[in-house]
Amino acid sequence: MTHKITLIPGDGIGPEVTHAVLRILGNTGVKIEWERFAAGAEAFELYGEYIPVALGKSIEANRVALKGPVTTPIGGGFKSINVTLRKQFDLFANLRPIRNLPGLATHWPGVNIIVVRENTEGEYVGLEHEVIPGVVESIKVITEKGSTRIARFAFEYARKHGRKKIHSIHKANIMKMSDGLFLRCARQVSEEYPEVFYGEHIIDNTCMQLVMNPFQYDTLLLENLYGDIVSDLCAGLVGGLGLVPGANLGHECAIFEAVHGSAPDIAGKDLANPTALLQSAVLMLRHLDEDVAADKVDSAIQKVYAEGKTLTRDVGGKAGTAQFTDAVLEAMGSAVRNDF
Repeated sequence: MTHKITLIPGDGIGPEVTHAVLRILGNTGVKIEWERFAAGAEAFELYGEYIPVALGKSIEANRVALKGPVTTPIGGGFKSINVTLRKQFDLFANLRPIRNLPGLATHWPGVNIIVVRENTEGEYVGLEHEVIPGVVESIKVITEKGSTRIARFAFEYARKHGRKKIHSIHKANIMKMSDGLFLRCARQVSEEYPEVFYGEHIIDNTCMQLVMNPFQYDTLLLENLYGDIVSDLCAGLVGGLGLVPGANLGHECAIFEAVHGSAPDIAGKDLANPTALLQSAVLMLRHLDEDVAADKVDSAIQKVYAEGKTLTRDVGGKAGTAQFTDAVLEAMGSAVRNDF
């Protein structure tokens, strides 16, 4: 079987880390036909639109995409490509598995947390306007439908993967209606999964608890903004955004992406670490039921990090992007090739 997958290399270091991942995936034995598209500023220069119509049609047809980092201007310019794609394809669940890689010294070894973030509502609906000069109003939207389906996603994931606890993270002590609705929906869903412990923690206390003792948590269920913040915090527990994967999942489509920035200052210098996108590709392989290939790549990543001889500079090594990629290929037992 050949999988047709939409590919968005991104900008900055995006093309470099994407090339590295394609080299590795090309040696798994999985047959993939890639459809490449630009997005963001590069796409606008080429086609006059930030998300080309052809890109949207490709994702709709293929139902799976792999995406490198795309820069979003701060405080102006075009809207976030990530947020736009999530809304366009109703990718309501953001999944961020957080675990340590072997051999990397961190304050908390042995972290294993699943972050489940609602991906389409909350403050990120983009409903903002200026009431009067100097006063801007931003509207937060929470719905019963959105809250229920993300809670069900979290509990189904926990049941399938043997996770034992889910905590809903909220600020319902202050936002009693919006966050209160989110909690009510989570509580109702939790009653259908008696084998999974269900608890609730306030968002600010959760951030403190995570840096003091992350092992008390298993799976975190969060609204959009809280999930955005907490998932990055959790990434910091294991070494940073350059190491962790991300998946945006809906009923019809899925986009797997590196969650770090495009780092234009090191683009083209053979310095970028492709681990985040590579781990996202492992999630993609599992989504495609290519578990043998996923295990092969995952084991190779673990081996390279455990040996610690061929790591990139951001994690204390001296290797470049290509050298790290070669090491992963060798750990897979594959011949080092450069034809992707």
